[in-house]
Order: sequence, then structure tokens, then C-alpha cells
Amino acid sequence: MGSQSNVFISHYGEDDSSLQSLRQRLKKAGHDIRNSSIDSTKHYNQERPSDAVVERLLRARIHWAGTFICLIGEKTHTRPWVDYEIKQAHLKGKQIIGIYKHGCTNSVELPDNFKRYGGPTLGSNSLDKLSDVISGKTTPLEKPDGTQNESLFTVKRIICKR
Repeated sequence: MGSQSNVFISHYGEDDSSLQSLRQRLKKAGHDIRNSSIDSTKHYNQERPSDAVVERLLRARIHWAGTFICLIGEKTHTRPWVDYEIKQAHLKGKQIIGIYKHGCTNSVELPDNFKRYGGPTLGSNSLDKLSDVISGKTTPLEKPDGTQNESLFTVKRIICKR
């Protein structure tokens, strides 16, 4: 099994089955992924906490992760918490990777903050490329179908500490 990677996988709650599928496919491919995001495998028997508590919890979990992955589906761009998570990952200097949910078309819209701060986007079948990005290698942008996205320019993001 490969080395262990701490990740945060941002996703629309209704796409949880796609998230679990992605985790299983990564495990089957030999990746030891530790996901700090909140999904169906983490059961909480409490009432939903306040937004302030959720924000604090998300910030801590994103801080812990080495890589931030956004699972992009048809409705991901409509979710305020996904945009919040992406912005927090950016503020913490995390590498932000987008991977499209299986079955997405090339017309899927990206979340606003992914457009601002996101890094490479990968097709749903690009596990080898996802592994390369997690390990710090450069990977071309892809459309949801896995074909290369012709970008007019390369964006490099530099975070300056005050």
C-alpha cells in the first residue's frame, strides 16, 4: 500500500455515494487516504451545531489535511458550504484539486471559489493523475470526460505571509 495521505474531500451531501466510491477506488488502487471531511461514514447523534461551530470544525479539518479535493457534480456549485471550504483551503495555502463525479458532462459548472482559487481539474477516471497531484507532480487540466482542457494560460498561486 502507498504512503498515507491526509485529505479533505469537499462535496455536495447528495453526492455522498460518489464520494464513497472515490474513496474505495483510491483504496483499491493502493492509496491510503485519510479523509477529514464529514460524510456518511461519520455518524453524529447530536443536533446540528450552529454555523459558527461548523465553521470552526471545518477550518480545523481543512488545516489538518495536506491536500484539498473538491468532488465536482452537477449541483456542487450551488452549495454555500462547498464555497466556504474552498475559500478556507485557499486561505490555509492548501493545494486545491477538483475531480469530477462519474457521469458529469463537459457543461458542469464549477463552484465560484473553485474558479477563483482552484487548481487542476481531473476526469472521474483519472486516479493515477489524482495520485500525481497529491504527491506534488504537475498534471494537465481535464474536462469531466477526461480529455485535456486547453487552457490559454497557466495560473500559479503564491501565498504571502504577513
